[in-house]
Amino acid sequence: MRKSEPGGLVYSTDSGRMCPACRQPVAACLCAQRAKAPPAGDGVARVTREKQGRAGKTVTVVRGLPLDAEALAALGKCLRTACGAGGTVKDGVLEVQGDHADRVLAWLQAEGHQAKRAGG
Repeated sequence: MRKSEPGGLVYSTDSGRMCPACRQPVAACLCAQRAKAPPAGDGVARVTREKQGRAGKTVTVVRGLPLDAEALAALGKCLRTACGAGGTVKDGVLEVQGDHADRVLAWLQAEGHQAKRAGG
């Protein structure tokens, strides 16, 4: 077993298989519900342009969208297609390569999301 992996009970004769993350019986595991819950926030998407720590490359970043991981990934795909750029979704933050802050802001507002420009 590696040090980074949580160790512990995998099977119990009382309740059967155990979830390795929350160490509850699989039937009572709450990990899936926590993963599907949208992140807490005020519901306002903040669109910023970042350059620091990215080897001089400009990236448009969207934070605060009240969506679950699957919906955020689908929205990111549509947004990257609309901008004609690459990007990713990491930890609830959507990144689009390049300086597309105005286009992203307009697109989010047209789709019905409450969005505003943040930063400089």
